[in-house]
Amino acid sequence: MELHGDLMLKKFLVWRIKNIPNKQFIYFVSIVVGILSGLLAALIKNTTYFFQQQITNVNFEYQSLFYFIFPIIGIVLTILIIRYGIKKPVNHGIPSVLYALSKRKGLMPAYQIFASIFTAPITIGFGGSAGLEGPTVSGGASIASNLSRLLHLNQATRSLLIGCAAAGAMSAIFKAPIAAIIFAVEVFSLDLTLASLLPLLFASISALLTTYFFFGSTQLLPFILKDTFDLNHIGYYMLLGVIAGLGSVYFTKVYLWIEHFFEVRLKGYERLLFGGVCLSILIVLIPPLYGEGFETINNLLRENYIAAIGTSFLIQDFDHTWTVIFLLLGLVFFKVIATSLTFGAGGKGGVFAPALFMGSALGHAFAKIINAIGITNTPISVSNFTLVGMAGLIAGVLHAPLTAIFLIAELTGGYALFLPLMITSSLAFAISKYYVSTTVYTTDLVKKDALLTHDKDDTILTLMQLDKLIEKNFCILSPEMTLGTMLVEGVAKSKRNLFPVLNEENDLLGIVLLDNIREFMFDATLYESVYVRSLMHSPPNVINYKKDNMKVIMRKFQDSSAWNLPVLKDGKFMGFVSKSKLLSVYRRELIRVSDPL
Repeated sequence: MELHGDLMLKKFLVWRIKNIPNKQFIYFVSIVVGILSGLLAALIKNTTYFFQQQITNVNFEYQSLFYFIFPIIGIVLTILIIRYGIKKPVNHGIPSVLYALSKRKGLMPAYQIFASIFTAPITIGFGGSAGLEGPTVSGGASIASNLSRLLHLNQATRSLLIGCAAAGAMSAIFKAPIAAIIFAVEVFSLDLTLASLLPLLFASISALLTTYFFFGSTQLLPFILKDTFDLNHIGYYMLLGVIAGLGSVYFTKVYLWIEHFFEVRLKGYERLLFGGVCLSILIVLIPPLYGEGFETINNLLRENYIAAIGTSFLIQDFDHTWTVIFLLLGLVFFKVIATSLTFGAGGKGGVFAPALFMGSALGHAFAKIINAIGITNTPISVSNFTLVGMAGLIAGVLHAPLTAIFLIAELTGGYALFLPLMITSSLAFAISKYYVSTTVYTTDLVKKDALLTHDKDDTILTLMQLDKLIEKNFCILSPEMTLGTMLVEGVAKSKRNLFPVLNEENDLLGIVLLDNIREFMFDATLYESVYVRSLMHSPPNVINYKKDNMKVIMRKFQDSSAWNLPVLKDGKFMGFVSKSKLLSVYRRELIRVSDPL
């Protein structure tokens, strides 16, 4: 049966090559990827909401007990599914996709699809304080990667289709096709050219139509602008941008600190016990931290505070404005902690929704404070600042200002807030970028030199792999060799003009260049009296296999003016990297990246 399927696939691929131009075929595959991403988004969201409804719709005297128990149960089930079901490590969504693009040629394991379907809905549906966007994007990216491999598409096309999957997933979740395309370009560092734009557009539209089929016209944030933009309030939008930027720095630093704490200080079940209990206590005290939080955002936009913030045994009175402000600032402060605890304990999810949640609470609290102080002639729009605050946090936390601007603009059904969205998002991004150069997505990737950027030179150097540049066809010399022996055993047998000198422990002692001995190497009177140790010299520089990335290697060639540099791993000789091969591979990668179709 499997052999028959392989034969049918081979016949199809041959027929495709003969009858369908490559560009048109990529357009068709991008539509398929969009549909599959839309289906995946629908499945993940429906599964998550099913769990949430079963838990939150139960009303009884001790319902707060549910908020304590079920987040822990969800994380335990997630860990068990990964350990005994998937049996392979499941990394966080978007960072795993970025790593696959930079270091794995866009190849992603198929089990990531099932991991996204089972782990994130259980974590979040049972109360984990995270978002579904990251797992949905990574699942869609895995679909695109494996479909590309099945259809024998090249690495550049595979990377483009992974971007299509990301656009399709975000389009299906938010019903914001333009923002979804920009998200794929900003976060995955795709080149926005005509060749890449059409596949991204096709994927985004097809995913949107797919989700319309399952969800109709309902939206995550069904809000229509009621208040117009007042130019006199532009200073407040600028101030909100500064505050959102600082809030983004707080989000990133707290998230990374808690992540580091769990990795260094806690092991195994300690993570589950500590993280799960702390998360459950937070959710009991602050019920809006339960799950994604979009219902809270919608209620904030309606200014329905009892439904948005919920009542607890701590505070039940919402008549006083400063009480509401205090509670909103509490949501801002604790949301990132709850999200970090969810991940630290072993849950799976994303940070996109938590950033939106935090931004809505921050923008809402800001507007309430300004109006409560009474420093304006006319009150500022609370709903407008709630929306713009969401854009500010997305711009600052993800370093994706264009995504933030177009997402909120599309969600509100128009572009009436376009100017304040641009102002707040730009300021938030600039401040966040100044204080924190990386995001929660990219911090670990930067440490591994595995981050693709919009700088094409950096991207190409990141994609190049040192292992494929190392040349080993050199004749090895020992320092005790005579000149005569070196000529017989080395020069006569080698096609290279460079010879490494090693000891018995494979340590590099020096190198001998043929050009340096050419004047006297045919003088037979020197054959027995001159030794290699007197002919060798130190290389102009060395490449450290474990520490040096391609940028450092390129700089070493530039600074030393050498044509060949030795590679050492733990002090032991591995081979040489030649400048000619380095430049040749660089040019080949440049052509491939510049022409994905």
